[in-house]
Amino acid sequence: MGEFRRAYGAAPWHLLLLLGCFAVTGWIALRLAGEPTAGRMLLWFVGAAVAHDLVLFPAYASVDRALRGVLGRGGPPSALNHVRVPALGAGLLLLVYLPGVLGLGDGTYARATGLSPGAMVGRWLAVSAVLFAGSALLYVARRLSRRPR
Repeated sequence: MGEFRRAYGAAPWHLLLLLGCFAVTGWIALRLAGEPTAGRMLLWFVGAAVAHDLVLFPAYASVDRALRGVLGRGGPPSALNHVRVPALGAGLLLLVYLPGVLGLGDGTYARATGLSPGAMVGRWLAVSAVLFAGSALLYVARRLSRRPR
């Protein structure tokens, strides 16, 4: 067992898990190969990867660097992580619901759900505010619990 770990670089369960992931990915690729929209899906996936690497990553890395400059590395608990986590949640929600938040595809959303998409901006802002408020409360609670008595 020790020799396998030295040769492979990880435990045997890691190799089994990785082979399982490759099997599932291959099965999905075979299922999508027969789809008439497979080319569009592949184009969207490649476009999303390129947009992330060339636009989004430099943008949020710059914002993170600016936050580190303003907040400092901080001691426990780090204020920086209490800004990063809700920002990540709000950003992911924005990406998932971006067409609705921007008011695009109103007819499609209304036909599919029977609801008006007009409230999506307010709901996204409310959820983002709750995420940041919860993180701020957690930060304050952690700071107060670590205060010397």
